[in-house]
Amino acid sequence: MKKIVPDPPLPDTRHHAFGKCDAGHPPLFAVNPNINAHDALVHVAEYLRSAYNVGYKVLEHTDETGRNLLWASLHGIEMAEGLTEAMLEGIESQ
Repeated sequence: MKKIVPDPPLPDTRHHAFGKCDAGHPPLFAVNPNINAHDALVHVAEYLRSAYNVGYKVLEHTDETGRNLLWASLHGIEMAEGLTEAMLEGIESQ
């Protein structure tokens, strides 16, 4: 069955400050507004891939307890990357 009404476009980003700091000042960094959702997701996928690669390298320099904790983090990163890639594939197939 063919859809008569197309899906609405994804919303662009909104301004969002980030970067937790206990020094009592506002966050230093922010996501810029009006970035296309597809472009933002491409960056998310790259950041997740980089985080996974860095974490994997850290495994070589960590004790057994740290490795177990790091593996849990790596699995979470891998799941987030998989969801992001699936969303990108869905967007790109339209």
